[in-house]
Amino acid sequence: MSNISIIIQREFNERVRKKSFIITTLLMPVLMIGLMAAPALIMQFSRGDEKVIAVIDDSGLVAPKLENDEEIRFETTELPTEEARRELTEKFGVLWIGGDILENSNNVRLYANSSSSLALESNITGQIERILEAEKLKAYNIENLSQILDEVKTSVNMQTFRNDKSQEEDAQAQSSAVATGLGYVLGFILYMFLLIYGSMVMQSVIEEKNNRVLEVMVSSVRPFDLMMGKILGVASVAIVQVLLWGVLIAGVGALVMPHLMPEDVMASAQAMQQGMPDAASMSGMNPEMLQAVAALVYIFNIFVSLLLFVFGGYLLYSAMFAAVGSAVDNVQDASQLQMPITLPIILALLMMFVVIKDPNSQLAFWFSIIPFTSPIVMMARIPYDIPLWEVALSLVVLYASFVGMVWFAAKIYRVGIFMYGKKPSLKELFKWIRYKY
Repeated sequence: MSNISIIIQREFNERVRKKSFIITTLLMPVLMIGLMAAPALIMQFSRGDEKVIAVIDDSGLVAPKLENDEEIRFETTELPTEEARRELTEKFGVLWIGGDILENSNNVRLYANSSSSLALESNITGQIERILEAEKLKAYNIENLSQILDEVKTSVNMQTFRNDKSQEEDAQAQSSAVATGLGYVLGFILYMFLLIYGSMVMQSVIEEKNNRVLEVMVSSVRPFDLMMGKILGVASVAIVQVLLWGVLIAGVGALVMPHLMPEDVMASAQAMQQGMPDAASMSGMNPEMLQAVAALVYIFNIFVSLLLFVFGGYLLYSAMFAAVGSAVDNVQDASQLQMPITLPIILALLMMFVVIKDPNSQLAFWFSIIPFTSPIVMMARIPYDIPLWEVALSLVVLYASFVGMVWFAAKIYRVGIFMYGKKPSLKELFKWIRYKY
């Protein structure tokens, strides 16, 4: 254990003191905040220049009711169509509407002087559709038709309660939208984490093998201790980095996002959060304060699960990455041997779509138990408030599989770190596993 702790310290100090670690630790939260803020920024700055469209309406029904907005301004013209197309080239285009537009709704043409867009065309056709529908409804001679239509419009906001969790009247409502979004985010975090830090272990082994450092180290340290020290050393770096990212993203996001998100979007986000109005009135607490406390408890439970599955998944895959790194001399040769390791990670990412469709399906359950896919799939299921025993079973199987995988990987590692000049096949790797020492 003393040798392993020394190797852990060496791996940790070597990476933490690098400028690249400091730069990525500081830049990643900025990148994440940028990705979160990108939709709001795109909505604010994606508006193009105002496009002026000349309208020739042979029916006389549509043109007077076309509405201008920030992107399109309609101007009627009395010019014939061919003459307008030749002379009005300074405008974006000419919109011609046929005289039989009520009977033939397809008798509409846009002569654009530059490339058009789907959004612009949808805007125009949408307005024309609404105008024609209103004109057709007038034929039924119904008084106050527009008022009637407005009154019959109905939107349903359904609250979902887990009856198997609590049958109290003040039970907390669940949000499938929040669970779906959170499941996507957590699944992608696990996907990136396993690939980035697992590959880091493999590259470290390949680098030291090429430098012949391992030949000196194994004279005083067992190969198994060396492999475990590398795995746990990189894991400690990853945990520190993830904790720093979490603190920075949460802090910066709380300050920046409210200023970037439109008010209606913020109001919708708040409406999607889980509310506890009855509990607030009973306890005498401020509803916003009680809601914040409940959100913090929920986030804490999710974060603890995230750490457990991140660490377990990393240990499992890093052992395999270390075995691959010891068996080859360069990263190019590792690509083929690395493929069987990355395929389960990609499969787990695809399984997230099954989880979102039905988080309690048999397929989702078993893929959240199988250790090679459970870190990603289970983290996608946890926001749906699945039974605790399923999470516990998944963790037990995951960490037990890590112990077995370390035993297999150590056998390959012991032989591979002394092999040079030849890339072994999968058949040779299985031979190494059967060697007795």
